Amino acid sequence: MAGFFDDTRLDDEDALEQADAVLRPLAEAGARVRREAGGAAEAIEAAVTAFGDDRPRAIVAAGPDSRLLRAVLEPWCPVPFVAWPGPSLPGWAGTLDLVVVLAPDGGDSGTASAVSEAVRRGCSLAVACPSRSVVAEHAEGRHSTILPVSAGDQLATAVVMLEFLNRLDLGPETDPEAVATALDDVAIECSPYRDQSVNQAKMLAIALADSVPLVWGGSVLAARAARRVAESIRRASGRAALAADAEHLLPVITAAPARDVFADPFSDAEETDRRPTLVILDDGSADALVREQRGRLVAAAEARDVRVETLATEAANDVARYAALLATGTFASAYLGVGLGLQPR
Repeated sequence: MAGFFDDTRLDDEDALEQADAVLRPLAEAGARVRREAGGAAEAIEAAVTAFGDDRPRAIVAAGPDSRLLRAVLEPWCPVPFVAWPGPSLPGWAGTLDLVVVLAPDGGDSGTASAVSEAVRRGCSLAVACPSRSVVAEHAEGRHSTILPVSAGDQLATAVVMLEFLNRLDLGPETDPEAVATALDDVAIECSPYRDQSVNQAKMLAIALADSVPLVWGGSVLAARAARRVAESIRRASGRAALAADAEHLLPVITAAPARDVFADPFSDAEETDRRPTLVILDDGSADALVREQRGRLVAAAEARDVRVETLATEAANDVARYAALLATGTFASAYLGVGLGLQPR
């Protein structure tokens, strides 16, 4: 019945075929990054030449997708940086500043409003969006650059913008090929045709089948990936999933009831009866605070007999590691839905 997790569905061709609309885009993520980066290469080259050696006073990442750029750029950017997700710009933004915008589908009216405001104020403007879109029309101006994309993929669009900023020495090295390779590796590792005994995403789905996932990432990018993974779990399963900082997860872990060894694993337990499972997204951060927080979480989990699952990656750079963790977690979410017999969402 729907809602009862059956792990045999994870290797059942008919069940997996019903989830093709979710699994196929995940498998094609690396190809999208390559295609978008290749398609925008000429525009990036022209824009870098046009900017020359001029460095902006500050960078404003505008629009609802600005938080991903902030997660990558804030620790690295050599000039002041601010993310401004609303349909406008900060009052001080002007001709000395660079406004960057991600608009994967190009149709968001709020993003178009922010872009129009940047043109009106005379800001330097770089927009990654479809060439023929509402946002592109509003971006027309003397100091504007359109980096063309077409796949509607937020990550691939961000990689295009980050490559542009790296070429201007305003952002870290992203290397689109490294990101694409990391996504390809995950697609192979988590393929629906790969048996659950050697498939990291399917094994994670099984671990989460009868629990409440608590997803944690220590670095800024890993924490963002954790929020996206928790969101995908909720969407795929219709169940609760929480992503938060260590201090917010610790009370949930320490309040977990003692495990009942006599409990019937096949009973129809209510959501509130499910024990938590701690899912750690490990991007290899060597930060001392990250290590300390992880140690406290694991110690608390062990003390309360809470299961701990770790997703780790050795991809080449920060963005590639973020992409790999997010893709693996999203694959696991899809398999959780398959195991529950739910229609993909």
